[in-house]
Amino acid sequence: MSPTLAQVNFRKKSIHMSKVQVFDSMTEFLSFRQTFSPDVEIGFVPTMGALHQGHVSLLNRSIDENDFTVLSIFVNPTQFNDPTDFTKYPKTWDADMVLATAAGVNAIIAPTYNQLYPDNYRYKIIEGEFSKKLCGAERIGHFDGVLTVVMKLLQIVRPHKAYFGEKDYQQFKLIHDMVQSFFMPIQVVPCPTLREASGLAMSSRNTRLSAEGLKKAALIYQFISEEKTTVQAAQKLTDHGFQVEYLQDEGDRRFVAAFLEGVRLIDNVTIK
Repeated sequence: MSPTLAQVNFRKKSIHMSKVQVFDSMTEFLSFRQTFSPDVEIGFVPTMGALHQGHVSLLNRSIDENDFTVLSIFVNPTQFNDPTDFTKYPKTWDADMVLATAAGVNAIIAPTYNQLYPDNYRYKIIEGEFSKKLCGAERIGHFDGVLTVVMKLLQIVRPHKAYFGEKDYQQFKLIHDMVQSFFMPIQVVPCPTLREASGLAMSSRNTRLSAEGLKKAALIYQFISEEKTTVQAAQKLTDHGFQVEYLQDEGDRRFVAAFLEGVRLIDNVTIK
């Protein structure tokens, strides 16, 4: 007999009120995952930690739409083409636990490199077209690492829905298409970019900017939204001290990557 709406809502409330479980052993999580009945809807939010309100918005969406929400925290070395960028990536475990617990996450997986890459990255997922453009043009191998680690995490969690922010729209699109191409029974859900009051897209990398840099970084969103052409927008960013890696239109979106104070920032907006 199918559960009533009241029974489903009670089940969700009971699960969400339970204490968050943290798994640093993927073997233990896989055993735990096998205990779920088929009717429990699982949502998944994969992250590299350094959580902010943008991540929280993904978690809230998952919690609202599923019975059980899993968060992963893993700084994935295979997607960093610059080793220095990898070592500088912010790691804020204690603060992440506070945010995740307050949001109501049910489980957190925090694998090690050896757990996710027992083959030492001998096997990988490669996409041959869109991954070579935009961020992939300069960051050689970046999306190979992204797609590979996401595939591994999806196989571990086996969610019904996985949530990705539209700030990394190229990443979202590649993951969405990968899931479809491999006939995976997972809905990849895009979530709107969350922005500061200034318009700056929320990002873990923003923590590496100075107070002055945070103010200036908001110009990225302003210029790509207001200027009619990519050339005009790129010139304005350059005039204000940004080092523009790319700024171009693809389909109905305008994409940008630019450096400020040595920090690589990305954004995108829909265009008419």
